[in-house]
Amino acid sequence: MVLFENLWWLLVLIGVMILIHELGHYWAARFFDVRVETFSFGFGPRLFGFRKGETDFRFSLILFGGYVKMAGEQPGDEQSDPRGFLSKPRWQRLVIAFAGPAMNIVLAVALLTGLFMVKYPKPPDPGVAATVGYVIPDSPAAKAGIQEGDRIMRLDELVNPRWEDVLIKEVSSARQPLTVVVERDGKQLPPMIVTPAFDERTGIGQAGWTEQNEIQIAAVVPGMDAEQKGLRPGDIIVALNGRPVRSAARLHEIIRASGGRPVEIVYSRDGSEHTVTVQPKYADMDGQPRWMIGIQPEPRYLIVQLPFHQALTESVRQNIKSAGLIFKFLRGIVERRMSAKTLEGPIGIARLSGAAAREGAAAFIGLMAMVSLNLAIFNLLPIPILDGGVILLLLVEMIMRRDLSLQVKDAVFKLGFVFLMAVVVFVLYNDITKILPPG
Repeated sequence: MVLFENLWWLLVLIGVMILIHELGHYWAARFFDVRVETFSFGFGPRLFGFRKGETDFRFSLILFGGYVKMAGEQPGDEQSDPRGFLSKPRWQRLVIAFAGPAMNIVLAVALLTGLFMVKYPKPPDPGVAATVGYVIPDSPAAKAGIQEGDRIMRLDELVNPRWEDVLIKEVSSARQPLTVVVERDGKQLPPMIVTPAFDERTGIGQAGWTEQNEIQIAAVVPGMDAEQKGLRPGDIIVALNGRPVRSAARLHEIIRASGGRPVEIVYSRDGSEHTVTVQPKYADMDGQPRWMIGIQPEPRYLIVQLPFHQALTESVRQNIKSAGLIFKFLRGIVERRMSAKTLEGPIGIARLSGAAAREGAAAFIGLMAMVSLNLAIFNLLPIPILDGGVILLLLVEMIMRRDLSLQVKDAVFKLGFVFLMAVVVFVLYNDITKILPPG
């Protein structure tokens, strides 16, 4: 059942991406009076569709992708048609090639803008610098001397970074020393060197620290002792067994260390503190048996509705930051500081789509915005057969002020096709290895 749900939500997600991307190419081509022969969802043999004017709108057999076929688009096509793609000035062809990724960028910005106008998770103290809430023993952060409660004042060139800035720097800096300056008990300490370790499972850098947050209950598991003792979503966890809780990692550590013994919980509700004793239960969750008390913790955020101009500004800011993170990932893979295991293929995206849809509309819209931005950036990479490859060849021809030979173009596009198929095979293999049991 979950498999079919994941597949359905993947088709919804990919369908929207294909429609928006190909509409960009289609509208730009029509604007410059280029004859569009085919607008296809998917590749391969035609399944069904309809013809409107001179364009065949169709669904094809392989639904993961799509294309707009324009007259005279390929180097070997007949070039006598004045409405053919290659008959148009290069700057117009450049706009047509860029229009698809541009529409995906517009979609990413529009989705987050609309989401933030309805539901924007605002940190309780947005102006406070990133503060460490938990340090894993023997981790790079622990070995460098980082402690809980340390406020990160500088991380390499970043001054007073947010925790999202810390995360981006951490995951993209495996095996690279980072200079960290913290404030502890009101005093700024000398610089420390934290070198994130390379995590073989995720393929990213891990420093072994987490953010300090107030931790609230997102959900209560029916039938478990936490529900029986009256804990509810929205309750703020203050302490467990007398130890302050400033991160979900600390909460899990205390429950794990209980070994099944009752856990005393101090929580806050409507400004008043309450104490309750909960009996952990050893249960299997996502294939990982462990002690649990039946609550799902999450960092506490204030949910607000932003006016349009603020929502748009925040959406643009987050998309710019996400784009920078994508380029950092790609650079990290090239420099072998990160693993290509971080790439998600259709199976991985299906799993993420289903999980986001089950979590709610906000999570699915956020995922859709992220995938749309990723698709735009991937298509803009200078790889032949992708939009970025077309744009690169056009820029080369504009600089040379003459067309490249048909032989050169044909060889370049064949090379690009082989490379793209190799990427497809790799991400599928990568997806399959992630779902297979280890060993």
